[in-house]
Amino acid sequence: MEKTDATGWETAVLDGGPADGLRMKVSGRPRVIQVTYPCQVEAGPQGLRVEGVYIYRRDYGVTSEPLRYGFDMASP
Repeated sequence: MEKTDATGWETAVLDGGPADGLRMKVSGRPRVIQVTYPCQVEAGPQGLRVEGVYIYRRDYGVTSEPLRYGFDMASP
């Protein structure tokens, strides 16, 4: 089991969806993590950026590291 480091960062892992298995450090145990994925734009104004948005919600049953965030296919 990993321990929270001196700066308050904890290890978290994403479960399911496009970022399945991604590990990261989080601070303050956020309720949700937003992951974005760039999309290709075929036509539109110069500099336009389009991104797919994916939401992961914290599993409150997991109280020690790594924290777990599950993919929410119904959001946003």
